[in-house]
Amino acid sequence: MKLGNTLTTSIANIRFPSIHNSIHFPFTRSPVYCWGNRKMSRLSSNCTSSSLVRNFSSISNDESLASPKPKQQQPWLIVGLGNPGKKYNGTRHNVGFEMVDAIAEAEGISMSSVNFRALFGKGFIGNVPVMLAKPQTFMNASGESVGAIVSYYKVPLKQVLVIFDDLDLPFAKLRLLPKGGHGGHNGMRSVIDHFKGNREFPRLRIGIGRPPGKMDPVSFVLRPFNKQEREELDFTFQHGVEAVRILVLEGFNKSATFVNTAKSMEQTC
Repeated sequence: MKLGNTLTTSIANIRFPSIHNSIHFPFTRSPVYCWGNRKMSRLSSNCTSSSLVRNFSSISNDESLASPKPKQQQPWLIVGLGNPGKKYNGTRHNVGFEMVDAIAEAEGISMSSVNFRALFGKGFIGNVPVMLAKPQTFMNASGESVGAIVSYYKVPLKQVLVIFDDLDLPFAKLRLLPKGGHGGHNGMRSVIDHFKGNREFPRLRIGIGRPPGKMDPVSFVLRPFNKQEREELDFTFQHGVEAVRILVLEGFNKSATFVNTAKSMEQTC
């Protein structure tokens, strides 16, 4: 038998592995893949092994097939403080609850579950995971719920935003701060206590104004809003929702600038 015939027969008997099974690609969008409905699908009739080889061979040596996975983003915890029950719905002390409700509605996040002694919901703002919570422990024990959520999910305190009412701010005024004390607010006092005294977490204060005359502050914070106040407060909630979006997506400084220089409804009319 001639050498040429022997070589031809030997090559014909070699079994090459299927390229479909031997090449594994990273889960990233690339000209190598055939895609359908935004998800990676099996090779279709329009994506043949020959085209796969051409695309695969065209990848430069500088591109790594085993590119690192994107770092998973830490979730934000956004907490509104208030008192549970119909008796307290719509009162000044519950504007933290109402702000969280506005965020949930704007971002399409359901808060129908009860976890960690709070009405609780998970979702996204942009591509950032967020958790929304309204503690059902009553105001003075809010920290029991908030502390449990932070501990369980290991949320960094710099990504825990607490929203609450403030007697010392003009009505419907927002103020975003990176840290601070409780300012006499019993809900914030409880939260700080359950953070072991750590005050290094952002907070969004919502002004409810001062009680008129000699009215007891306790009675004042449990009063509902009148129609005009409600209209102005709804305007404030719109700004608050946008402020939280900026905070989560672009950082504290941009959000603080937006919040702390925002005009009131009267100034925009």
